Amino acid sequence: MNISAARRTAYAGSALWTVCAVFAALTAAVTALPPHRTWGALAAVGYAVLALVPAATVRSAPPPVAPAATDVPAAPGAACRAGPPTRRQPRHRWLTGRLPLAGCALTAVLPLLVLAFTDSAQEEVHVVHRAGARLLAHGTPYLSPDQLAGADYTAYNPYLPGMALFGVPRQLLGLDARFGFAAAFLLTFALSLRTAGLRTTGGLRATGAGPGARGSVGRRTLLLTASPLIALPLAVGGDDLPVLGLLCLGLALAGRHGRAAAGRSGLVLGVACTLKATAWPALPVVAALLAVREGRPAVLRLTGGAAPALAAGLALPVLVDGAGLAANAIRYPLGLAEAASPAAAPLPGRLLAALGPAGQLCAVVALVLAALLIGGSLLPRPPRDAGGAALRLALGLLMAMALLPASRFGYAVYPAVLALWAYWRNLDARRLEPGPGRRPPAARRPTARRPAAPWGGAAHPDREPGLRPHRQPLTGPHADRDERLPAPAGRHRDVRPRDRTPLPTR
Repeated sequence: MNISAARRTAYAGSALWTVCAVFAALTAAVTALPPHRTWGALAAVGYAVLALVPAATVRSAPPPVAPAATDVPAAPGAACRAGPPTRRQPRHRWLTGRLPLAGCALTAVLPLLVLAFTDSAQEEVHVVHRAGARLLAHGTPYLSPDQLAGADYTAYNPYLPGMALFGVPRQLLGLDARFGFAAAFLLTFALSLRTAGLRTTGGLRATGAGPGARGSVGRRTLLLTASPLIALPLAVGGDDLPVLGLLCLGLALAGRHGRAAAGRSGLVLGVACTLKATAWPALPVVAALLAVREGRPAVLRLTGGAAPALAAGLALPVLVDGAGLAANAIRYPLGLAEAASPAAAPLPGRLLAALGPAGQLCAVVALVLAALLIGGSLLPRPPRDAGGAALRLALGLLMAMALLPASRFGYAVYPAVLALWAYWRNLDARRLEPGPGRRPPAARRPTARRPAAPWGGAAHPDREPGLRPHRQPLTGPHADRDERLPAPAGRHRDVRPRDRTPLPTR
């Protein structure tokens, strides 16, 4: 990469970090939520620092020195032994290569630590903590319908039973649930990129061959985490992050070939479906993908993989406290409970629910029709790969976010991250596919091997089989001599007597 291309890339990176800094500053100035204000103030400073580093490193790098005009050719490796122009290049690469890690630390980890130690979080985090306490004390994370009578929205738990497990470390170790959210997302999302076959710097697939695979996966994961799309919910308490990471991992496993891939995808998606209802649309989408690619046996293996997780995370809680689960996780999100949800984003579903019982019914009917429309589109035009399945799932979740009676703008993280994951996956797949007139980047150019001819056959038709020439054909006064050497062991040997006449000496 020459200096001009490096400068363009650095300036583009500085522009993106500047946009992120403006967003964080506006969040701190406009929001009325204390956790969001704290994140905005801290992240704005971090993004500003990140915006200055790329441009400063490129401007400090000296231009390349042209070699002096001389008739004496340069010695091999002389360009590598050049002095000052190449000494700053490693420093420049060291700084730019660690920007994703620095961005993740400044804009996500540091605000998370500040908010966790000050016990400032969104209400969702406190709901998960209370659910973990109830699970340990009573065996169910929900209050019964009798206990919910006359209670406000803080008494409800709109999540499925699996989400309460993130609140258990709070009761046992005093650890905030946001650390569990962050660890689950980072691990599952990075594993999904690696499973999907991410292209490495050398053009190879990320199957564990070489350090480039690990670098590409980690770099993209850190860049996404440093963006406001993930850094904001990670710091303030986004319980959607573990669900999102599991969805990406399930899609990546479904896109692989093999008998075990479908079962593993079903297991991962089954675990996601025990956390929040937003993961349920992934099951029919992945089932359609496997049906068109591998047939009915793959769909059965998907179902068999998801069944144990669903039985342990949903069927058993239904048997223990079915009424509490229905009142908290079904009626409350649909706006049918006595207390109204504080999620009041001005989206179509929320606006319809605000019109009264008829409006709530219309919102629920519109949500069901949208689900049937997305599900019906899987029959005539099913997705063909994991990227197409991710895009179809992103569209379905976007429509659900718009039509839910109790919705918020934070749900936009689902379609945004799924679309970005599909873009990365399809981009790497196109780079690996050979185009017209191109060969695969990871494959070597095939070498045509000549058919093995017997000794003295096609190459020397005047010689008998089983003999090979002693040396190159002789020229000069002794060209008529035909010295021969016996063939290697195991081959036919020449048993004819040789001419032992000594050669004349000069």
